[in-house]
Amino acid sequence: MKNDKKIAVLPGLICLIPLIAGAFLYGRMPEQMPIHFNAAGEVDNYASRAVALFVLPGLLFVLTLFMPAIMKMDPKYDNMSPALRTVILWTLPAVELICSGITMASALGYDVAVELIVPFIFGLLFIVIGNYLPKTKQSYTMGIKLPWTLDSEENWNRTHRLAGFLWVIGGVLFIIAAFLKLDFWVDIVILLIMVLVPTVYSYVFYRRSYK
Repeated sequence: MKNDKKIAVLPGLICLIPLIAGAFLYGRMPEQMPIHFNAAGEVDNYASRAVALFVLPGLLFVLTLFMPAIMKMDPKYDNMSPALRTVILWTLPAVELICSGITMASALGYDVAVELIVPFIFGLLFIVIGNYLPKTKQSYTMGIKLPWTLDSEENWNRTHRLAGFLWVIGGVLFIIAAFLKLDFWVDIVILLIMVLVPTVYSYVFYRRSYK
């Protein structure tokens, strides 16, 4: 129980770092700050500095605090991989730190290679999650929650073994595509394969088992 509380509290404390940095740098920031970038790394949306520095990071901070409680509501909470639970809890603070860092650095005039950083981070995340997917047992919060995987433990296990392999490969390809500066559509194709192939496989396995 004590370890669970520490795991829940630490990500929330990390989420405070961008908020503190925002308060410290508030006077140096422009009235309008970049909050979104296109696939080429160019700014395509702005927000006031109050929203960029406090509202958006604040929302992630609140979500991080409530995430452990949300997962606890799952009737099959004990089935969740402790390692993957930890990955999920730390993903939100990591996203907040990276997004806030990019926003503040860009607002201060620094040239940030968003088109490289973001795919690289997502690639690493896919690799980490892919490694733990095959070890994830049935739950309503974590994993590939399809009607067929939730209906059959064997279907769940087989689908997650395949998905784990595809997510690791997809993560590696994401990183390679980022460094090679390949077109954004390459990432879309990779994502579609990572999502659609396990889904189709799960359904086909269900139909064969049903017959």
